[in-house]
Amino acid sequence: MSESLVVCDVAEDLVEKLRKFRFRKETNNAAIIMKIDKDKQLVVLDEEHEGISPDELKDELPERQPRFIVYSYKYQHDDGRVSYPLCFIFSSPVGCKPEQQMMYAGSKNKLVQTAELTKVFEIRNTEDLTEEWLREKLGFFH
Repeated sequence: MSESLVVCDVAEDLVEKLRKFRFRKETNNAAIIMKIDKDKQLVVLDEEHEGISPDELKDELPERQPRFIVYSYKYQHDDGRVSYPLCFIFSSPVGCKPEQQMMYAGSKNKLVQTAELTKVFEIRNTEDLTEEWLREKLGFFH
């Protein structure tokens, strides 16, 4: 391979934001959307959302550009319990530029480790990002 795999660092302020997000007290769905600043080779904040459903989240994602998402999802179990799984979603739509794809793919693991997340999913078609898809990925079936 002629191009070496670029692993981008995570912006310092983003590391802090992710840490706070993990321990947030709010009980709604929320998302942090991140992108790579190619010139700085840094994962940076793109957008933040409170009270956002998976369907609304999908509308926020660019069609032809990869994004990293940390999503806090409120799930009501059949027995009345509520859990808030924290998911890492790597959106890498079909049609991205290969070098962009590689840069994101190369940086994903470092970001997952930095955010200390265990529920890691990849999505190739943003249209698939629905509540059903997320529940299935998390192992919540109805």
